[in-house]
Amino acid sequence: MASSKIRKAAAAQEDEAKVDMSPMIDMVFLLLIFFIVNATAIIVQTDPDVLPPVAKNSKRQEDGRGRIVINVRQDGTYTNEALELMEDEAAIVDLVKKMKEQIIPLGIVPKLHLRGDQDAVFRYSREAIRAAAEAGVDQVVFAVYQTHKGIRKKD
Repeated sequence: MASSKIRKAAAAQEDEAKVDMSPMIDMVFLLLIFFIVNATAIIVQTDPDVLPPVAKNSKRQEDGRGRIVINVRQDGTYTNEALELMEDEAAIVDLVKKMKEQIIPLGIVPKLHLRGDQDAVFRYSREAIRAAAEAGVDQVVFAVYQTHKGIRKKD
């Protein structure tokens, strides 16, 4: 008789309390969706005709917001991020002013993102910088590669 009581007590102790994981899994998925929706993807369109220079001591810019992209091609022509050709300095000033008006209400400091060809960036960038300064943008970011690895070769 004592053994049956011991068996019953042992059987009762084996039943473990189990936690229902369904609400926790639901919460993880909700948090995942929240962070995906709130993440900002910063995509800069690149001009295939522009091959930026290599600067081994360059640093990756942490905050990519507020960039106004201007491409400087090898022949000295300028294009915007949509790869539309800009005829002269006045077109650059107009583009920078228009983009600046869109960026400033967001509380972001506008920056000129100058993406120049390695053979032309130093020769032709002064005009774009001068036009941006005329439009009220005084911060300039030069786009460069950190290494030669993975860079396509010019034809």
